[in-house]
Amino acid sequence: MEERAEQGRTQENGRSDSTATEPRSSPSTSLKMFLVALSFAYFAKALSGSYMKSTITQLERRFDIPSYLIGVIDGSFEIGNLLVIAFVSYFGAKLHRPKIIAVGCVLMSIGTFIIALPHFIIGRYEYETSVRRVVNSTVNPSPCTMGSPSGLTQDGKLPEVPATSCEGESNLSMWIYVLLGNVLRGIGETPVQPLGISYIDDFATEENAALYVGCVQTISVVGPVFGYLLGSLCAKIYVDIGFVKMETITITPSDARWVGAWWLGYLIAGVITLLSAIPFWFLPRSLPISGPRGPDQCAPEQTSFIKDSPLLKHKYPADKHTSFIEMAKDFIPTLRTLLGHPVYLIYLCVTIIQLNSLIGMVTYKPKYIEQHFRQSASKANFLMGVINIPAVALGMFSGGLLMKRLKLNIMGAARFAFGTSLIGYILSLFFFAMSCENAKVAGVTLSYNSMDGISYDNHPVFTACNSGCFCSASDWDPVCGDNGITYVSPCLAGCTSSAGSGKNTVFSNCSCVGVAGNFTASTGQCPHKDDCDRMFPYFLALSVITSFIISLGGTPGYMLLIRCIKPQLKSLALGFHALATRTLAGIPAPIYFGAIIDTTCLKWGQKRCGGIGACRIYNTTAYRIAYLGLTLSLRTISFIICIPGFILLSRHLKREERSAIHGALANGGTELEALRKEEFVISNSDQLQQTLDNSTDRETRL
Repeated sequence: MEERAEQGRTQENGRSDSTATEPRSSPSTSLKMFLVALSFAYFAKALSGSYMKSTITQLERRFDIPSYLIGVIDGSFEIGNLLVIAFVSYFGAKLHRPKIIAVGCVLMSIGTFIIALPHFIIGRYEYETSVRRVVNSTVNPSPCTMGSPSGLTQDGKLPEVPATSCEGESNLSMWIYVLLGNVLRGIGETPVQPLGISYIDDFATEENAALYVGCVQTISVVGPVFGYLLGSLCAKIYVDIGFVKMETITITPSDARWVGAWWLGYLIAGVITLLSAIPFWFLPRSLPISGPRGPDQCAPEQTSFIKDSPLLKHKYPADKHTSFIEMAKDFIPTLRTLLGHPVYLIYLCVTIIQLNSLIGMVTYKPKYIEQHFRQSASKANFLMGVINIPAVALGMFSGGLLMKRLKLNIMGAARFAFGTSLIGYILSLFFFAMSCENAKVAGVTLSYNSMDGISYDNHPVFTACNSGCFCSASDWDPVCGDNGITYVSPCLAGCTSSAGSGKNTVFSNCSCVGVAGNFTASTGQCPHKDDCDRMFPYFLALSVITSFIISLGGTPGYMLLIRCIKPQLKSLALGFHALATRTLAGIPAPIYFGAIIDTTCLKWGQKRCGGIGACRIYNTTAYRIAYLGLTLSLRTISFIICIPGFILLSRHLKREERSAIHGALANGGTELEALRKEEFVISNSDQLQQTLDNSTDRETRL
């Protein structure tokens, strides 16, 4: 009998029959074990995700694709989430959550390995250049092939000559492997967040839940630090390292044609993700509960935020062994109950719009640093990892700590998150003032006839100084003239001879560089970084401050989502929130941000087999306005939607407070009536006893 009673109490506390036979362990120790395992999984998925964003320019150049297509690849991760997240969040809460998370980590690692696969399938990376690569050769071909531009087509291209191995390349685009691998990564990542966070919140005390979630979220921001640092390291290494002689490479990491060893980081990230799956195989289905977590221990606003529904009264426990059909029948009614509260819908709309702004900004921020401030991809990733991401991690941890210290309720958490976001928004307006002058490129941003000021009109690349050369306008092989002007190619600079090899090649007799025709040019673009170098430190400082302030509201905002729902709906609410944000923010944001950025391109690269490749140079002024303007416009819309959200939340909390007071008064009146009845019964019994005693005394006297 005692064993049956103990098993009944175990089931009431949310533990299954199977766990009753498992050895008991300290609640705090068991919870910390799961917390460490989940933190490592968050670290692994954040590392691989941030490494993907650090390689967007490398992938653009390696596969010769525009930014919007990179946005499609980046959004494919969210497509993988979209395929399974609703079912994993709902059914996963009723199954063995740690093992489901372990399976997800294995799938993530497989997807990461698939992303690196194209490097081992396709041939060596080739880029357009007129520089002699053979060191021992004494032959220096002339960049200026004698002829006339009249032999070119109308758009300035050379007559098409079928390139070798073009048929195989045109029939199969290798970036498809990257997209499919990222989809698989998204499928594997699905159970980590909803099942992991709900697992912690189920078995942690309420006062520690916010701190634990803050710790996990902080670790998830520490992961990108190492992801961007790994991206910085790999961007310095040439893509075909170990397969080519480095002395034959004629470009540097700062060149727009440079491609780093993008595949190497994916192999490292895949191994780390695979290791993160191991601990979850040994964790129990549920953990010992350190204290009672019934409705009496929950805040009134938490227990009554979503109205009690007859659907929830008959809802089976999360770990009760029920058939798949029974769970499926309850899915739609439960989802309808979840979406029946207007405050939850407002929260969804605000976070979706905010995440559109955040995802688009973070995805293309390294590229913005590269193009606007003329930094190499390696340096841009390094600064993102060392300066920007730690500020976000510190802000999220501080937000969780402040929420615990201040003991913020739902309204307090909402106001705190809104205030920090608004301050960050105001500070972000100063980014518009941090401009950098565009590079001076003849025929692109400058006219050959007037080298004084930058303009973005359609400048012809063919002029009198290179009229004797048979040049292609589609090639991008920049050289820096002695006059400080960059030319699209040595041929378009009018150079007739060259000396040296590789990066040390010097072109001479460049007729467009000087009137006398005896001026020289060197490989690569001209630096022109004086104004950018002065402005760049201010940009970094403001970026760190705004990132810290905005991230302060991250944990309170997330806890607002957790506390505004009933425990039975927790996993589904978290999963549906992740589903909505991934569908309406994670997928479209990188695509339309990339498409808008593509409109600011001034010079497109050319694929070897024809077609537009990656962009070589942007209009930095238009890039800045489009990138920052779109980011801040989305956040403006989210602030407008917050106004009715606060009104609805305030009215709801006041209504619930009045209901709680009326309930307390009703309970008090019932208790008072019961006390009166009890006193009446006691009084009557005393009177009866006194009567009997008096009667006995009279009988004794008689």
